[in-house]
This record gives sequence, C-alpha cells and structure tokens, in this order.
Amino acid sequence: MSAPVIYARLAAAHLRGDRGLIVIVALFALLLPLATPRIYATDEVQYYVYLRSLRFDGDLDFANDYQRFAELNPRSGIEGSLLQPNRVRPRTGRYGNIAPVGAAIMWAPFFLLADALVHGANASGTRIPADGFSAPYIYAVCYASALYGLLGVILSYRLARRFASGFAATLASVTIWLASPLVFYMYVQMPFAHATGLFLTALFLTIWYETREWGRNDAQGRPERSWRAWLALGLVGGLMTITREQLGLFLLAPALEALWRYAHLVRLPRAVGRLAVRHALFVGAFAVALTPQLIVYQILNGEPRPASEVSGKLNWCSPHFLDTLIDVDPAPDFWCPGASDFTATFPPFSRGALVWSPALGLGLIGLALLWRRDRLLTMALLTAFLAQTWINGAFGTTWHLTGAFGFRRLIECTPIFVVGLALVNDYLIKRIGRGGVIIPAVVLIGWNAGLVVNATIFNAETNLRRGLTWPDVWRWQMEAPLRVVEKAGDLLFRRCRFFENQRCD
Repeated sequence: MSAPVIYARLAAAHLRGDRGLIVIVALFALLLPLATPRIYATDEVQYYVYLRSLRFDGDLDFANDYQRFAELNPRSGIEGSLLQPNRVRPRTGRYGNIAPVGAAIMWAPFFLLADALVHGANASGTRIPADGFSAPYIYAVCYASALYGLLGVILSYRLARRFASGFAATLASVTIWLASPLVFYMYVQMPFAHATGLFLTALFLTIWYETREWGRNDAQGRPERSWRAWLALGLVGGLMTITREQLGLFLLAPALEALWRYAHLVRLPRAVGRLAVRHALFVGAFAVALTPQLIVYQILNGEPRPASEVSGKLNWCSPHFLDTLIDVDPAPDFWCPGASDFTATFPPFSRGALVWSPALGLGLIGLALLWRRDRLLTMALLTAFLAQTWINGAFGTTWHLTGAFGFRRLIECTPIFVVGLALVNDYLIKRIGRGGVIIPAVVLIGWNAGLVVNATIFNAETNLRRGLTWPDVWRWQMEAPLRVVEKAGDLLFRRCRFFENQRCD
C-alpha cells in the first residue's frame, strides 16, 4: 500500500473521530452554494494579475490585464486608479501593483490545474476561452482562497484544542469564523489575500507552537526545535510575509521565544552557539522565501522595495491605534500630537474592529485565561496582536478601510481570537452550562449575517461599507431577515441580479 493511501486513510480516520472537524467542514460545504466567485475591483485584480500575466503574456507588464478587467467591470474603479498615469513607475515605465505576490503563489497550483482542464476540454471540442479571464480560471483562485480559509479555521481549532474542550474549541472556531469579516472574504469577496494569509499565519503559529522550546516535560521530547522545523518556520514565515507584508510581524512570536531561550542559556556557550546556527538557518530560509517578492519589486519599481505609495502611507507613531479597535473618537490618538487627517470628522463607532465584530473582543478577554496556562505563549500572541493593531493604526488616512466589509486587516489574527474565545467558553460552561455560550454565539453570528446582507444585497440603500450609521443600523438589522426571505429566489438562483457589471443571460 502506497504512502499517500496510508496517509489518506489515517486522515479520514482522524476526521471521523473529531466531531469539531466534522462540524467545521460540514459548515464550509453548506455555505459554498452561497459563494460568489468573481474578480471585480482593484484589490482582487492586483492579486490575480500576477498569475494571468506570467502564464499568458510571459511578463509582469499589467497594462493589458488592467485594461481588460476595466472593460469587463467598467464601474469597478480600475480605470480611475490602476490605469492612471501616476501609477506608471518612472524607472521602469510599467504600471505598478501594490498587492504582494504571495497569494498568487499559493493559488498557482489551482490556476494551472484549471488551465490544463480548459485545454483538455477544448481539445475535446468545447470552446472555453483559454485566456485567464474566463470562468474556470476565476473559479479556481476563488475556491482556492476559500479552501485556504477553511484550513486556517481548522488549524486555529486544533491550536485551541490544546487548551480547551472539543465543544468549546469548536464553538469558538465557528463563532470567530462566522461572526467576523472572515466569512465575507471566504464567500463574497473571495480573491482577496486574507483567507490565504490566515492559513499561512495559522500554519506558522502551529509549527512554532508544536515544536516549541519551552514548557515541555521529558515525555514530550527535548526542548530543542529541529533544523527541519526551523527551515519550515522560515519558509512559511517568508511566504506569509509576501502574502500580506504586515503578517511579518507574527515573527515577533519566535523572536520573544529566542530572547527567552538565550536568557536561559547564557552560561552554556555551546548551547548558545547551536541555537544561533538554527536561528541562522531560519533567517536564511526566510530570506529565500522573500526572494519572489524582491524580484517583483525590482521588475515593477526598478528597486527591490515597495513603491512609495505603500510605504508613504505609514505614520510610525500609529495615530489611530485605538480607533482600529473601537473608534470612540476618530481623531488621532494623543501620543501623535502632530498628526491630523480627514478621518477625524468620521462619526464615532463606525469602523472599529470590535464594533463590527464584538466576538473578537471576547477572544481577547480569553488571553487572560491563557496566561494561567502558558505565559510565554500569551505574551507572544498578545505581542503579535498589538503589533498588527499598531501597523493598522499607522496607515494614516486608510486605517478605517472605508469601502471594505468590517475591519478585514485583523482576519489573520483569527487563531488568537479562537484560542481566547475557546477558553472563555470553557470557563462559562462550567458556571452556566452550554446554553449560556451557545445563545450569545448564535446572536453574534446572526448579527454578522445581517451586516453581510446589508453590506451586499442592500448596500445601495444602507451604504454600510462606508461605516456603521447609528441608530439606522438597528433598523436595517431587524429588517434584514424579512427582506432576505422576499429575495430568497434571486439569492439562491439569480444572484447575478445583485452584481454590478454582470448580466443574467
């Protein structure tokens, strides 16, 4: 019997024995019919064109790609942004692309499989355009993104199982998934990088924790990470970073661990040297994984670094650090007295992550419970979360993500939220029973479902993606279920009616 068959049977047996995994996979499958696989606006186009241009044009000149997508989606904003003269890089004469290349690398196997299937079908007499713009290519990357999101949720669940019961971890995983922007970017705006970034982040944290160099007893093995684990950490960490640059801040977790290890080995020079060699291997693997992005920077920008339109957005004192979580007063925070921007006029409580998705706040509270179990892990996860919040608040005039659904830039922190919420669930179950955690979870998921409906089907009326407007939000949320029932037929069979730039032929 071959090794792949053995591994497949072992995986199937494990799945049958883990009810949490069964629930998560079943929910994923049940929601798939609601997916809207398409590439529409500027962000999705930028993530995707790496694949299309390299495969069909053999270059990274995106002029024709942007122009074609602008023709397909005339009201998507592509003409007014990606094709503007100021987007041409002076050194190279090429149109820029501020999307990192990592998501395209992760989608590449699915894209190439779709390409092979298209050519195979055409050889049999069908006439599917083999151009990278037709449905098979778009569907391939969209469903690849959703699949990576599922894997990210599963890895988050497995991490939570280290500290909480199966029921608590399952409920936490489902709640954070369905009561946050993650579900939107897995099923509605599918070809964003967030679901793929979540998978890589969860994989990075899983490898790091499962091979941890602290808190192990003799039965669990020596507290020294193998060179293979360091190599995997470096490669995954690099790929994570070139999927969304800010995810590189999750490397603070192993950095804290390294400081802890060196402090404990200070009087053992041979052990320090051995650890330093492994850290050098990690850095080398990380650098290798960054290479594709550096090459892209060089080809597009004429230098191996991001364009100024990206780095120029940053205000390093993070004037909207608090606003990214709860925007009580959208004016710049007090520690940035010289900062000022137009977002100070925004209404309060309209864009903050914890305002849109209160479930995330419960996950953060749970880190206090994790402190009792593993202090180093708690410090590492909290540091990574604060670093993500800091960099988000540093994006001067774009911190608010107006036009997006919720605060999407914290999606990759899902493993942190899931672990925290799982511990909160266990804590409450012991005191008030399962019903006391199921009901709030259902309410939070229902609230987010209402926001999804109002930000998609009824966005022309609510303009919800511009921010939560109180007290109108309460009315829109109460009306959403009845309005969905009225349009159930279109939602199930004619969703094209809700899309811009798409006809129901």
